Amino acid sequence: MNNKIEIRLVENRQDRKRFVELPWKLYCDYPNWVPPLYSDMYNTLKPAKNALLRLGPYRFFIAEINGEAVGRLGVGMDLRLNEAKNKQLGYFTLFESIEDYSVASELFDQGLSWLHSQGAEIVTGPQSPSNGDDYRGLLIEGYDTLPVLLNSYNPPYYADYISKYGFEKQFDRFAYYYDISNGPNERLGRGVALAQERYNFTVRPLNLRNLDQEIQVIKGVVDQSMPDWPDMIPPSDEELVAEAEKLRQFAIPELVLFVENSENECLGLSVTLPDYNEVLVHLNGRLFPTGFIKYLLYRRKITGVRLFALFVTPKGRRRGVSAALYYHTMNNAYKKGFTHGEGSTIHEFNRRMNLDAQKAGGELYKIYRIYQKSL
Repeated sequence: MNNKIEIRLVENRQDRKRFVELPWKLYCDYPNWVPPLYSDMYNTLKPAKNALLRLGPYRFFIAEINGEAVGRLGVGMDLRLNEAKNKQLGYFTLFESIEDYSVASELFDQGLSWLHSQGAEIVTGPQSPSNGDDYRGLLIEGYDTLPVLLNSYNPPYYADYISKYGFEKQFDRFAYYYDISNGPNERLGRGVALAQERYNFTVRPLNLRNLDQEIQVIKGVVDQSMPDWPDMIPPSDEELVAEAEKLRQFAIPELVLFVENSENECLGLSVTLPDYNEVLVHLNGRLFPTGFIKYLLYRRKITGVRLFALFVTPKGRRRGVSAALYYHTMNNAYKKGFTHGEGSTIHEFNRRMNLDAQKAGGELYKIYRIYQKSL
């Protein structure tokens, strides 16, 4: 039998189907893998549905042996990011492979060769396939529990394959676990109360009835607050509109919080969503015909939340704003019946945010790695 590995471009409907469905074969023996929705993954491959694919050239590859899909890889360039960073960066995403290094090696050979032809000088990844917070980074610690909403899960051997190919660590991203089954830490609450009194700020929930204006507030805070991260820049208006739609569908207003001073100036914000992975794990990728009934049933049983983002403006720093966002998020989540949460993911070099996460009671329990390689 011919076991030669063939790498092909994803070019048609059948290719996309094989690309999307491959993980269901690879993860059948991994109980902590959470199947994404098929519809979401198909949309990720469509420029009309995925803003990242409109920001630069991209390709998706599939590896086959004897006509059977055994691996996949997406690569591309975010020209908006490259212009802002004045660099020629490429990215890889959605990497999957059977336990055979030669498959991974052939995929990276093809993907990185194509990126080089497009002018890329450095490739980083795994990056989000949608330029969001989904599937960004390779899980290298914390395989024993389910990933929370939109975070990655992968076999341990992926790290070995990526390192063997010549990728090096760029940086790690941390996830913190919070037990709120008995409510937030009382000591934290007392400290937050003193800070709010001393610095005269209040905490309010998201106003879904005025979401357009709230999005502009979010943009203002993010533009002021986002550090010079190597892999991110402030979101565009188009990206914010997409995020607004997610908030409209999934947000609980009491878990999306804004800190304002006496002049109604926003000093910080945080975005926390229910962990819908607790629902997705029961659906096997499909909402219809019976998945929607399961969705309605299991969404009432969600016990966890994920704090996706927390930003504090320069004016709000060292005033307890971050602590207030952590405390009120945990307190509101506890009142809503949630028992635990995750704050993720935080760049390892963001010392202030990591310290704030730990002071709020977070336990580091998962690590995701971003790799880089010069071309």
